[in-house]
Amino acid sequence: MVSERGLAVLRAIVQDYVASREPVGSKTIVDRHAFGVSAATIRNDMALLEEEELIVAPHTSSGRIPTDKGYRVFVDQLTEVRPMSQAQRHAIETFLGESADLDELLSRTVRLVAQLTNQLAVVQVPSFASARVRHVELVQLAPTRVLCILITNSGQVEQRLAELADEVDETTLADLRVGLNRVAAGLTLSEAAAVLSGELETADPRHAAVLHTLALTLAEQARAQRSDRLVVAGAANLVRTEQDFSGSILDVIEAIEEQVVLLRLFGEMAADPHGIAVRIGRENASYGLADTSVVSTAFAVPGRDVSRLGIVGPTRMDYSAGMAAVRAVARYLSRTLGEH
Repeated sequence: MVSERGLAVLRAIVQDYVASREPVGSKTIVDRHAFGVSAATIRNDMALLEEEELIVAPHTSSGRIPTDKGYRVFVDQLTEVRPMSQAQRHAIETFLGESADLDELLSRTVRLVAQLTNQLAVVQVPSFASARVRHVELVQLAPTRVLCILITNSGQVEQRLAELADEVDETTLADLRVGLNRVAAGLTLSEAAAVLSGELETADPRHAAVLHTLALTLAEQARAQRSDRLVVAGAANLVRTEQDFSGSILDVIEAIEEQVVLLRLFGEMAADPHGIAVRIGRENASYGLADTSVVSTAFAVPGRDVSRLGIVGPTRMDYSAGMAAVRAVARYLSRTLGEH
């Protein structure tokens, strides 16, 4: 059982090591922190922390550095996430407020978070995976050109042109519209994509080719709206901290480039009472990210699935600052997107 002073010593070691990247000794702690006890007493506390595997000596006769377990205890002991300053909040609102659309907003978001935290920033693009098809509309622009419009129950409208091999008249197009709505309306986007990609029956076999082209166009629209993808910025921050990784930084970058890896990890991260989730070091080993820590939180977009914003970096990171930045920006996203 670690004492209160022991936990305070652990916090000091984490903070000093994150700031300096140098192992922390008892004399350094006495000089920098007001514990009111001797270096010998601090050494005893450090010995107990080492027995609990919360700190370790990287070299003989050196100071101590936190272990993954030590970082976990440190993060779990954070009773509150320190708020961003008024100036930082204003900078967030000013920079993100200049975005013209969702794509630009997300691009600005990861660039800002990467700058605020000096880590790699990741945002999950909000998708419509749980949305359902409300209506399919077909608008004839020319005898062989049709505008396919897919409308979801969340109000999203997706339009795409379909070029037909054969000419089609308005009456035929109206019949095909009825048939497509009959098979797709009410289905989730993933279900609609699967159905529309298959063989569909038509009352007139002569229109089978036209129906197939229209159905495939709509299926592509459905897939585009439900696909999960990430926007990433700040890879240079990872490179600058390469010495904090025991293996090759390329292994970490490759794992991040496999977006499905981070999407799965995001999906499994459980949030704390502050709404923030943190996975540290070996907790990420099964994802090929054993040397990294991931901080994330959710933000909501009306009509879309919940998405996540986060940072990825070495275990030697400023967790408190990272958690504060991620939470503040995610709250701005939820508020702004909710207003639109």
